[in-house]
Amino acid sequence: MGIEDASNNNNSTLVVLNVYDLNPINNYMYCFGVGIYHSGIQVHGREYGFGAHEFPASGVFEVEPRTCPGFIYRSSFTLGQTNMSPSEFRTFIEKMACEYHGDTYHLISKNCNHFADDLSLRLTAKQIPGWVNRLAKLGALCSCLLPESLQVTRVKRLPEYHEYSEDEFAESHSTATAEDSTENGELEKLILPLSGDVIFVKDARVK
Repeated sequence: MGIEDASNNNNSTLVVLNVYDLNPINNYMYCFGVGIYHSGIQVHGREYGFGAHEFPASGVFEVEPRTCPGFIYRSSFTLGQTNMSPSEFRTFIEKMACEYHGDTYHLISKNCNHFADDLSLRLTAKQIPGWVNRLAKLGALCSCLLPESLQVTRVKRLPEYHEYSEDEFAESHSTATAEDSTENGELEKLILPLSGDVIFVKDARVK
């Protein structure tokens, strides 16, 4: 039985963690409670994650649940519920995006899993499973041993935002496509291999 994005209470919706593999080696590391993962939080029929770019603007993006481009979907976990309406959540996530600019992304101290954990805490007062971001925690303990070249790939342009009307955002299964192209017409990258149907959430300060 699949995870439903609703509950018996008409004023609440489930908050779901979607976890992805960044590398097939996770099939072996998963048994030991570690791995290289990307995660996003699913609310009101959309999934929200955090990625890197070179600008002091929102690095929070949204995609169709369990279909984040460039990653291999692994599993989902129900974290709890939120009573925020779609319009209330939209205001909330745009304000939160002010704290997660693309140029502040850091593989060890502020990555996509840190964002998912923070979002989960704010919505449900629960943290995501520790194993999802354990590799970053281990890296923080021995950061002096990590090469400076271990950095996330950043996109080379200012993110574009999709404006939603309240009715449009309430359509929980609506989709939108962002066309990411460089001057040479090639798809750009967001976070490691991420590209494709990714829409950045507007920073609340962006007019």
